[in-house]
Amino acid sequence: MADATGVLVIGQTSAGALDSTAAELLAAGRLVAASLGEELSIALLGDAVDAPAQQAIAHGADKVYSVTNPLLSEYQADLYLAALDSLCREANPRVVLMARTNDGRELAPRLAFRLGVGLAQDCLEVSIDEASKTLLANRPVYGGNAIAVVSCEHTPQIAAIRPKAYEPTEMDQSRQGQVVSFPVDLDASQARTRVVETVREESEGVKLEDARVVVSGGRGLGGPEPFSGLEDLAKLLGGAVGASRAAVDSGWVPSSYQVGLTGKSITPDLYITVAISGASQHMAGCSGAKCIVAINKDADANIFKDARYGVVGDWETVIPALTEAVRELMDS
Repeated sequence: MADATGVLVIGQTSAGALDSTAAELLAAGRLVAASLGEELSIALLGDAVDAPAQQAIAHGADKVYSVTNPLLSEYQADLYLAALDSLCREANPRVVLMARTNDGRELAPRLAFRLGVGLAQDCLEVSIDEASKTLLANRPVYGGNAIAVVSCEHTPQIAAIRPKAYEPTEMDQSRQGQVVSFPVDLDASQARTRVVETVREESEGVKLEDARVVVSGGRGLGGPEPFSGLEDLAKLLGGAVGASRAAVDSGWVPSSYQVGLTGKSITPDLYITVAISGASQHMAGCSGAKCIVAINKDADANIFKDARYGVVGDWETVIPALTEAVRELMDS
């Protein structure tokens, strides 16, 4: 679209607050907007966005579009698509940033198609080419073995960014911004699907994607029983348990445990891998970990190339000893 300007983030809310992925997108959007010298906006869809709107401004948004309609109270792809299509045509942004969540993976390509533009999916980083003012997006290709830099020719340039790719900026409660009401005319008949039931997985303790310490198990554990030992260690460290795709595909743990290219992206301070070989697909999901400790009986396992510390040994010996050592330190 001609005369496009500004950066628009498509944000999500959760339990009446700004979702963490929206805060991450605002951090990315702030950098892009600064490079362009243009405004950063965020769209919040639903019927109760007052509190999230102020949080978005504190996280760096210059303008908040409150996209309102009672039918937007919960995610429906067709209705969200219609609302965002209307907003993009009205606001005419140069860049649109979305989160590569389950909803985003469905919505981003449909919005790009509706607007007749390209899409950069699964992005790890976005920036601006100074000469052309074009959005450049870094994304993994060939199963995570290489990084491609892609750009889209037409505006709005849309990028779906992987969660945890950016750290949210600190909230500045003194920031001032504009909240613009953007009511949309929707009809329930536009929705070709409907939510018949929402099942939320019950989880105790810290969420995997938010944990500062993660202990993950892989195929080498040989079954589901050893994960109880990993849970004991993770609990002592105040962390969460993860898994490789092989462990999930074997049915040993739920899919919500999966770390990797087709699972969750995590950025813990400490990531302990147990009996995980270190395939590139798995490492793509933990590349943001500050410190990786690998435990594997195969001294030639790829995981040791990415680990800061490595233990060559059988998990059946190492994990109980490590757990006991941690417990003694905690008790002292």
